[in-house]
Amino acid sequence: MDKKNLLKQLQSLRLKLHEIAEERGSLTDPDVLAISEEADQLIVALQHIQRDELSHITFRRDDL
Repeated sequence: MDKKNLLKQLQSLRLKLHEIAEERGSLTDPDVLAISEEADQLIVALQHIQRDELSHITFRRDDL
């Protein structure tokens, strides 16, 4: 998955998380926790992409 798509999905989950947490009145509601875990997985995927991007930049500098 590409970075732009992951960021859109994360934004969507963030809004959904806020909405459901407000509805349920609890941050520990099972549905809220499930959405939070899904968002966590997207964040980890984004961190991997960012790490890979930074390593490519470092390799390019080393080539100079």
